[in-house]
Amino acid sequence: MTINRNMPILVVDDFKMMRRVVKNILNQLGFSNLDEASDGAEALQKLQTRSYDLVISDWNMEPMTGIELLQQVRSIEATKNVDFIMLTAEAKPENIVKAKQAGVNSYIVKPFTAKKLKEKLVGLWGPF
Repeated sequence: MTINRNMPILVVDDFKMMRRVVKNILNQLGFSNLDEASDGAEALQKLQTRSYDLVISDWNMEPMTGIELLQQVRSIEATKNVDFIMLTAEAKPENIVKAKQAGVNSYIVKPFTAKKLKEKLVGLWGPF
């Protein structure tokens, strides 16, 4: 399968700097169709108006956390198959289990490198 580097990707984080870091890494990997949201509620609104191939979301956000966003995404017919990568500073095994049970495709613990994000994307979609 050839990776479409123009696929729409939504980056969700309450810290603007972290959204910028993730988008810069995705740009370096050749992805250009990037959108962003500052919390889960804004992301959910965007997901209802545009289709995305991937959501990369922080876990710890207010008022809607990344895990709540993931649960919402999985419960909506139009978005239930969107690939979802969770970013978090928490490496607790119970959090990883909770994310897996909620249907996350992959999980990245902060801080992370461009290499780590690429590895997770390759894990989802194969080499590119």
